[in-house]
Amino acid sequence: MLGSSGAPLQESYDLAMLDLDGVVYVGGEAVPGAPAHLAAARAAGMRLAYITNNAARPPGTVAEHLQELGVPAEPDDVVTSAQAAARVLADRLAPGAAVVLLGADGLREALLEVGLVPVGVEDEAAAVVTGYAPEALWRDIMRVAVRIRDGLFWVASNTDLSFPTPFGVAPGHGVLVETLERFSGVRAVVAGKPARPLLDETVRRVGGRRPLMVGDRLDTDIAGGRVCGVDTLLVLTGVTGLEELLAAPPQWRPTYLAPDLGGLATAHAAPERLRDGRVRAGGWTARVEGGALVVTGDGRPEEWWRAVAVAGWAHLDAHGIAADASGLGQAVPPDRAAGR
Repeated sequence: MLGSSGAPLQESYDLAMLDLDGVVYVGGEAVPGAPAHLAAARAAGMRLAYITNNAARPPGTVAEHLQELGVPAEPDDVVTSAQAAARVLADRLAPGAAVVLLGADGLREALLEVGLVPVGVEDEAAAVVTGYAPEALWRDIMRVAVRIRDGLFWVASNTDLSFPTPFGVAPGHGVLVETLERFSGVRAVVAGKPARPLLDETVRRVGGRRPLMVGDRLDTDIAGGRVCGVDTLLVLTGVTGLEELLAAPPQWRPTYLAPDLGGLATAHAAPERLRDGRVRAGGWTARVEGGALVVTGDGRPEEWWRAVAVAGWAHLDAHGIAADASGLGQAVPPDRAAGR
């Protein structure tokens, strides 16, 4: 069931922890309306933190990109999985400890920031940290794998299995993590979403007593918020479409749901579950008949999504399979943000 907020989210929460790709921008362009929505949230007194599992780019580079898109951001507003990984290591190791680095500049900068010394794969070290590194050599990966197997403490920046590139979706750092784990028999300590360190590091750096996690991915953004006991807002400008939403297990379900970041500026009424099994949100009513979703009524697109989500989740919980949405056809609002 979705949550309810009688006041706009930007007034109910004092910190928005915002995923980037699919939420603030898609590819190299800002999500339509995102800069204005974020400026309005900041004007309302909400702190904005831009968080990313991408450990390759330093915060300053990320902030510069956001500024070019018209998004209000400074380097201190950006928190990366590299910084979270460095914090995990700094909490365990002595100041000035050497750490084998298999990663890019963002991870190197994060280690130096907390007083640790990045070293090569053959050097004496107290730990190893890995992150997205497209130029990593196979011989270095092999050496790191053996050192992890032999007992060197290991932190991985994230376990994302894929990420978008100009030439299509490509393998992410999570593929390397799986390879290293399989070879070594050692499970990595993970810093990025959905693990807890990145969100904890964000609150530590940016502040906020009542944070809200905002994302487009159920398995990282929303699941990560739930791991930390943080309320979540799912926006439909990224990878999550109707099929993924209806198949979401309980631990991946958001507190709130909106087509885009405009959802920060609105109150959210939870859909009403009627005695006959129907779900009503605004002017829309959704139900599942013979395994198929049926939607009637009219109203705002965000209310359509909320009614459909709650009806679909009730069916999934009761029957163990997702409802069939293939027959909805033109019942889906034509201006839906997810574009799917």
